[in-house]
Amino acid sequence: MVNVVLGVSGGIAAYKACELLRRFSESGHDVRVVPTGSALHFVGAATWSALSGHPVSTEVWEGVHEVPHVRIGQRADLLVIAPATADLLAKAAHGLADDLLTNTLLTARCPVVFAPAMHTEMWEHPATRENVATLRRRGALVIEPAVGRLTGADTGKGRFPDPEAIFELCARVLARGAAAGELDLAGRHVVVSAGGTREPLDPVRFLGNLSTGRQGYALASVAAARGARVTLVAAHTELPDPAGVDLVRVGTAEQLRAAVLAAAADADAVVMAAAVADFRPADYVPVKIKKVDRAEPEPLALVRNPDILAELSRHRAAPGQVVVGFAAETNDVLVNGRAKLARKGCDLLVVNQVGGGLAFGSADNEAVILAADGSETEVPFGPKAALADTVWDLVATRLTTRNG
Repeated sequence: MVNVVLGVSGGIAAYKACELLRRFSESGHDVRVVPTGSALHFVGAATWSALSGHPVSTEVWEGVHEVPHVRIGQRADLLVIAPATADLLAKAAHGLADDLLTNTLLTARCPVVFAPAMHTEMWEHPATRENVATLRRRGALVIEPAVGRLTGADTGKGRFPDPEAIFELCARVLARGAAAGELDLAGRHVVVSAGGTREPLDPVRFLGNLSTGRQGYALASVAAARGARVTLVAAHTELPDPAGVDLVRVGTAEQLRAAVLAAAADADAVVMAAAVADFRPADYVPVKIKKVDRAEPEPLALVRNPDILAELSRHRAAPGQVVVGFAAETNDVLVNGRAKLARKGCDLLVVNQVGGGLAFGSADNEAVILAADGSETEVPFGPKAALADTVWDLVATRLTTRNG
């Protein structure tokens, strides 16, 4: 049985941690809740004890014979702090230990995940940013808070991420085993594009494609679980926001190009998983195009969209930047894939077959990853997160080789 310690600090989002606890428990994990004294002002000890099946304490002086301030952290397979307030992040970064939770943080030798929640001004304060950077540098996974409604009428970045998304991220950390404590993408900034672009023809019609964004979202979530700072540039998709990423929403290929190039300026790797329209209507009609009885429609003139993948490959923000492309093919998959790899100039190209229910809209995928050095990596049919892990394995190897 996996031992999870859920640390809860004193923020209004503490009540949402009850849902996170439920998900861990229903998945068969043994969860020990360690709140701070402030957290108990929001959710009482009786609630945590009833939901976890374990006694709850904030003090190191209770049950001293069991040495709880040491044993809880030593036995943990995963330590999750949700929510993590600015105060808790500061204490963790500076090694302060004035209650049971902060003592547990010092004794834990397992992966540690912080899910911050606070007002935007507190999250953006230089002290908080330095504390977060310190924790990430030491190997902790500090996920990015969400953007949305905060306490009162305020709105901004600092909202507690969706508990289900936090749970899925933690599950990926656990799936990588004990070695996940060494996050191989920690300190890296990666950019991922996802979804399908839409090119408007008139106010109600557009040229689009069948991409749902599942593979791009899996790439973003897996990268976050491996410690990266992730910018996800998402075209059309109906998927829930993944935890721990900076999300930029776009619509057209031109908008996606601008967002990706801006984010790539300081990125270590860029993965272009979005299905970007090759063409767009030459002219946008500002009113709905009407159907005329017994008359054939006018031919639709198209113009080329910019080749974002080729542009990224030719003009890299840094010499060691790794660029990954995707090729969705319906026939002659590897032949077309190798030709595209040579034409685009990227480091890796993920080639998969689409159509007939394959890839688009599915939770699973299979692919061959072609590399500029001539190597090929086959990824068997399985969850899209598994393909994402293989992509990041190859990216991480190249980043280590190029940047030492």
